[in-house]
Formats: sequence, C-alpha cells, structure tokens
Amino acid sequence: MIRVLIERHIAEGLAEYYDSTIKRTVSTVIKAPGCISGESLKDSKNPHKRIVMSKWISIEHWDNWFRSDERRKVISEVTPMLEASEKITVLELTK
Repeated sequence: MIRVLIERHIAEGLAEYYDSTIKRTVSTVIKAPGCISGESLKDSKNPHKRIVMSKWISIEHWDNWFRSDERRKVISEVTPMLEASEKITVLELTK
C-alpha cells in the first residue's frame, strides 16, 4: 500500500471555489481502481495551502490514475486556481 500527498497553494480569493471543486475531485478519485481512500485537508496556519491525501493499493494503481484522462480533466479545473505547480509525494510504508 502507498500514500500520495499532493500539496497545492491556492491563489488569493479562490480558496472557497477550490474547496468546492476539490470535493468533487476527491469523490472521483476514490472511485478509481486501486484507490482505498482520499481526503482534502487545509493547513491550519496557512489559509492558501491545501493537501490532498490518498491511499492506493499499489504504485501501479496510482500511476494508472495519474496518467488517466479522468485525472487530466480534474487537474484542468484545479490548475487555474493554483499559485504554483502542485507538489506530489508518493510514500511507502517502511519495512
């Protein structure tokens, strides 16, 4: 199992719009094959920083989602609201 953290910095004045958009996005992600769960989090000290955290059965399942047309569509809605490119970190459990 892996976890994926996606860090985003939302442009001024777009946080509420981003939050409503990302709710739809997360509901789409959790339907993807191999996705176990997903949630959107807000940094309590930075009102413009958001984290999307998801769990996947394997890195292959994540890669399939990452390269999918569905994700490209979702990202095309989110990208105009970002101050910078998203940062993606894929995490594995230590052995």
